[in-house]
Amino acid sequence: MSDNSTPATQGENSSSRRNFLRTSFAATAAVAAAAPLAALAQSGERYLPGAAPIRYPDPDIIPLDRRFRYKVGNAGIEKLYTGTRWAEGPAWNGASRFLLWSDVAGNRQLRYLDENNSISEQYRSPTNYGNGNTFDLQGRQITCQSTPPAVVRYENDGTVTTLASTYNGVSLNAPNDVIVNPLDGSIWFTDPGYGSMSLYEGSAANNKSPQPFQKEAVYRIDGNSGKLEKLTDDIYKPNGLCFSADYKKLYVADSGVSHYPKAKSEIKVWDVDGKKVKNGRSFTSMTYKDKTGIADGIRCDADGNIWAASGWAGEGYDGVQIFAPNGDRIGQIVLPEICANLCFGGEKRNRLFMAASQSLYAVYVGVKGAHFC
Repeated sequence: MSDNSTPATQGENSSSRRNFLRTSFAATAAVAAAAPLAALAQSGERYLPGAAPIRYPDPDIIPLDRRFRYKVGNAGIEKLYTGTRWAEGPAWNGASRFLLWSDVAGNRQLRYLDENNSISEQYRSPTNYGNGNTFDLQGRQITCQSTPPAVVRYENDGTVTTLASTYNGVSLNAPNDVIVNPLDGSIWFTDPGYGSMSLYEGSAANNKSPQPFQKEAVYRIDGNSGKLEKLTDDIYKPNGLCFSADYKKLYVADSGVSHYPKAKSEIKVWDVDGKKVKNGRSFTSMTYKDKTGIADGIRCDADGNIWAASGWAGEGYDGVQIFAPNGDRIGQIVLPEICANLCFGGEKRNRLFMAASQSLYAVYVGVKGAHFC
């Protein structure tokens, strides 16, 4: 069909559409700020077989502040897969255009192919109860595993290299999440020990005692020497971690409330000083209104906001929470499941992939991820 609109008419239509989208976003933000957490969420029913399409703008993407300008008006949350026991560790491979993620309790890793939306359900199995994943500067997969506790690298020839398994001669607890600093090729990871405390997600090697092998900590593997160094143990249970957009800060989610009565549910931040970190402090609290949940995996976007996979507080909270660089909560993505981890990917790095309990979700957002994985 031909378009008979004049250029002036086309400009007016475009302007009207932009004004409508801005107005709808502002209205959504105002309603969301005043309404109960679950009021806008169609979290469960929308994903049932045969359910009607969601009317745009997606009501489960909730601006809470004018600074949240990342909701794409004509993009909705998609469920790409369901069938995992505990979905974790999504990592995007830009060269091969696929997403890798872990089913920790299923002892396997899965792969989503961007080119045809297909899923490989046994991309890697067994994985020694692999959890967090990333890719290094050479495109090699790096995985945190719990049985035995180690950070490993899958080489291009198919062999597996153990990068870290002990510190000062004592076994690591159960490495959880991992990132790479491209400025020097170093590998940073957390070691909270969850996988060694449960038969379900590991060997339960340490299950007879509530105490971990090591004090829970954040570590750095030198990119040249391979030396393992402890960065900080001033945290109860370090979980997800990410760098700021300029690599000058390190953010770490503390999920210690799962085991320590004195722990706070928060995200902490340190200044990065070369090979060390300093000035550890609280970045933000995971308490929102009358609910306190836990931040798990976290990622930074190109504008410096922190996107936190969230859960364990129930309907209207579980999903993703977005924080401005100063720690203010500015947005929320409500999911029908606890979200364990997330990453930015896709051709433009503007697609947010969310590993949530039994499922994998994705949504296009109006900002790029700060880092390649």
